[in-house]
Amino acid sequence: MRLCLLALNPTDSVAEGFLPAAARLGLEVTLLTAPEYAEEHRKRSAGPEGPEILECDVRDFREVIGRISRQGAPDAVFSNSDHLQTQAALAADYFGLPGKNWRAALRAKNKAEMRRHLAATGADTVWSAELAPDSDPAELLVTGGPVPYPCVIKPREGVASEDVVLAGNSTQLLHHCRDTHSRRPETALVVEEFLPGRLCTLETLGDGAVLHVLGGFRTDLSPPPYFVERRMDFDPDPPQAVTEQVLAQLDALGVGFGACHTEFVLHAGRARIIEVNYRAPGDQCDLLMAGVLGIPLFELTLRAHLGEPLPKDLSARRDGRARIEYLCADRAGTLTAAPGPCDTHTRDGVRLAYRSWRAIGERHPLHHTNRDYLGVLRATGTDQPAVERAAADFVAANRWEITP
Repeated sequence: MRLCLLALNPTDSVAEGFLPAAARLGLEVTLLTAPEYAEEHRKRSAGPEGPEILECDVRDFREVIGRISRQGAPDAVFSNSDHLQTQAALAADYFGLPGKNWRAALRAKNKAEMRRHLAATGADTVWSAELAPDSDPAELLVTGGPVPYPCVIKPREGVASEDVVLAGNSTQLLHHCRDTHSRRPETALVVEEFLPGRLCTLETLGDGAVLHVLGGFRTDLSPPPYFVERRMDFDPDPPQAVTEQVLAQLDALGVGFGACHTEFVLHAGRARIIEVNYRAPGDQCDLLMAGVLGIPLFELTLRAHLGEPLPKDLSARRDGRARIEYLCADRAGTLTAAPGPCDTHTRDGVRLAYRSWRAIGERHPLHHTNRDYLGVLRATGTDQPAVERAAADFVAANRWEITP
């Protein structure tokens, strides 16, 4: 059986999760990627068991369908890229294969359309306005009605908190909109009311008939005006009342097939979606979940795309607790000190796994996104306080230095 996997830049989710899972399932993999990323994929997945790597404009569903067709119809079309869910869904539908509803994939990716659809279905209403790439943001202050402050400005199809910023007044709003358009003139923006509350996630996996709740993360962010994820604690059993609210909003969007990583805020018992990432969570959260839950998460996801029904009971462990800590640059400059990768167990039975994401000697600007991450620490165990102590002790015992 052959899997066609669409990707842009290489990620840990693909390299350490989905490609090894495909090999364990005995699948032949054809990886379609944009020409600018092809060599990176070849280097990262080199070897006799690596995927066949083909180049095409994976952002264009027509090019994707044509390139796949020249190879012969596959048994599954899949992507874990935020940017390629609609393309993968359309290609799967074209070849008569299981996949996500392309309309739901588009609603999830297009944050303005998501807000409009949630409001139209009565699932939730959030004040929002859309700014075309060539529009003057000053027009919003005249025609968009009273803008609620503080408000959030974000790219309509953005990822990883890139250019997501909080504005407290009209001066800040105009400045941030014009700054983003000056650097990214092709980018449409969404301006929406700030939703207060604790940022959480809900992780789900479905086959179109059965939808499993895998758990959720509680997320700590960088100080305003930016929204960089700094720390995430995993809970395999989020409160049922909260889960039901999020699932109702996902149902209104038509989301329920494959993996989904939904971000929402919880305030006074009310859950309100911030964004829907219609894929498995990245930045090693999916690898952490697979280990904590003790399930073949990546294989199960691929099996759903192959048309196999998910088990009604995943037999997931519910006693695991985990923290993921992102070590983040706080200034532009060169990384001059950082620990190397490690895997170890503490006396409290907590497993620590640290991976470097930036090499000593590399120089980078400050992005205020996850591109500022220097490394990631995964701490897993069965006692949350012990997990938190072990993670804090590791961070305190090591140094990450940026030289301007």
